[in-house]
Amino acid sequence: MEKVATEFAPAAIGPYSQAIKVGDLVFTSGQIPLDPATGTMVGATIEEQTEQVMKNLSAVLTAAGSSLEKAVKTTCFLANIADFAAFNGVYAKYFTEKPARSCVAVKDLPKGALVEVEVIASLS
Repeated sequence: MEKVATEFAPAAIGPYSQAIKVGDLVFTSGQIPLDPATGTMVGATIEEQTEQVMKNLSAVLTAAGSSLEKAVKTTCFLANIADFAAFNGVYAKYFTEKPARSCVAVKDLPKGALVEVEVIASLS
């Protein structure tokens, strides 16, 4: 196992790593829409927040030696399922290879975020 860390994504806000590499896979921790430099929430809408989440995920995957294009599975958490269509609009721009996915609504997300996404991606 190898821990992955990059300054181009928000630092972990708890006792976990940004990602872990195991074999030919990388498992990211969930990313919320935090600015990596300031740690503050980015965006007020689901679209704005999803854009930041994708930037954060891309940075973590790049640091691991992978990319969004190599994603094999995503798990997506929405604070409001009514945001599903708007979330999909942004998500589809980034996950063009259409990995397997779960998307659920949850009661609350850290720091009041509207969205959180985690990824399992290939390293090869």
